[in-house]
Amino acid sequence: MHNMNKVKMLSFKQNGDDRGHLVVIEGNKDVPFDIKRIFYIYGSDPNVIRGQHANRETEFVLVNVAGKSKVKVYDGKGNEAIFILNRPHTGIYLPTMVWKDMYDFSEDSVLLVLASEAYNPNEYIRNYDEFVEEIAKEED
Repeated sequence: MHNMNKVKMLSFKQNGDDRGHLVVIEGNKDVPFDIKRIFYIYGSDPNVIRGQHANRETEFVLVNVAGKSKVKVYDGKGNEAIFILNRPHTGIYLPTMVWKDMYDFSEDSVLLVLASEAYNPNEYIRNYDEFVEEIAKEED
């Protein structure tokens, strides 16, 4: 099974009352990895494409905690899927070795990213053709 088949939407439990809502996300419970890094993206124009890379070692969960954005995921073999992130209690799980583009950000978008690994620039593949070559080698 290629990692594209592991990409999936996640739904997190909403707790709340008349004071508002609370969403808790725990590593190895609500997401399938121990969370080692957290960052968020905001202030991106709708025509900007973020991401544009694959990761050899890091898994991600993306949650639009405010606003909305889209995520296009590619497997390097011609298959792709588009996900819309527009609810603060849902996210998308992205395993290793899938290409990801984040785009179509609303003006108020805040895209929270949970990562399984600390940042290591050497495990990023930032050239799509190189990504396709690595995917082809995996299948040999």
